[in-house]
Amino acid sequence: MQTKALAPEYQGALTKMSVNASLTDVLAEGVRHLKQAELSGSQEEVARSGLAVAEAHRRLGQVEEADRAWKASYRAARSAGATGAMAWALWSGGTLARQRGSLRLAFRLLGLAAELGKRGGDVVARGYSLAGLAETGRIQGDYATVATLHEQLLAEARARGEARHTVWALEGIAQIHRNTGQLDSALEMFEEAAVLAKSADDRRGRAWALRGIADIVSLRDGATGRALGLLAEAEVTCREMKLSSALAYNHKMRANVLFRAGRYEEAREVYEQALGEFRAMTEPRGEALAALGLVKARARLGRDRADTAAELDELRGRLSRIGLLNAREMVEKAYAELGVEPAAEGEEGGGGRSTGSAAPHEGATPMDVPGTGPAAPSKEAPPADAAGTGPVTPHEEARAL
Repeated sequence: MQTKALAPEYQGALTKMSVNASLTDVLAEGVRHLKQAELSGSQEEVARSGLAVAEAHRRLGQVEEADRAWKASYRAARSAGATGAMAWALWSGGTLARQRGSLRLAFRLLGLAAELGKRGGDVVARGYSLAGLAETGRIQGDYATVATLHEQLLAEARARGEARHTVWALEGIAQIHRNTGQLDSALEMFEEAAVLAKSADDRRGRAWALRGIADIVSLRDGATGRALGLLAEAEVTCREMKLSSALAYNHKMRANVLFRAGRYEEAREVYEQALGEFRAMTEPRGEALAALGLVKARARLGRDRADTAAELDELRGRLSRIGLLNAREMVEKAYAELGVEPAAEGEEGGGGRSTGSAAPHEGATPMDVPGTGPAAPSKEAPPADAAGTGPVTPHEEARAL
């Protein structure tokens, strides 16, 4: 196992940047080296410096800037004929699409990234892209499809000694266990991830692991004080590294812990804080989950039952349209928990399951990974371009960017 975590998305002149570098520092260095690369005329270096710029913008919640940066990185990589750099740019774009709630586009771009990573012989780009597909399916709630892929990626990360990717896989599997009621095994895996992340100096990975531990000890044991302490420790890292998304999810979890402890007024305030943070970075999944918590907290504080039902109806429809199956089930449970009735199925706001939600095998699949499904995207439904307007090959994809 590596003694230190690495950040393979920091490439070219930025290779030596620490995985724990502040994102504002990454952005400043990325922009500086990008300008130098543009002056030198090296399109591959433009692509690789631009990747760091795209990732810094994305993690800072600057989604429009991130969108422009990853596309520019892809165009530069394509002009240089750098297949591996093309894969990394598509990985960044797919990760951004997932962050913005565009799951179908995320599957397409990440599937193309995995294909180009394999074609270009970039094992790490391919591994990160397959991990992106797995994470997108997990976030969607399609655990049956992606659980095996998570397990395989964990085994591969352990075999290659990739500490950071091992931490990611452990946390992903732990989250699946937590969401399917296997709390003891979830806690064990979150704790293993936290220990490994600390030994590898992966502060971001440890912050996410502490959040997972806090969730379990609050939910299973009612250990409110311990949970809040773990979240406070993780928040220090989020603030120091400028991890906007991780900080917002930390605050949402803090609100969850307070709600479970019956501290509804405090929970309401923190849910409102998290909701504002998610809206500022255009992260619809986090926004919807924080909104759900806020509805529940307000209901416990005496909000009108009809207003509560209307808000739950709207959330149910919104989550269905995004394609977040597990989150939608959370809304379904909230009706019973709060003692309100949903609108009739199919009415505006309530809605049934969306036909627009994507499954991990639509348009882009985990390719050539034993035991994970079809070996390639369906010929009947090839990946669409970045605008979702029609089937393309990976090279044709670039013309839409």
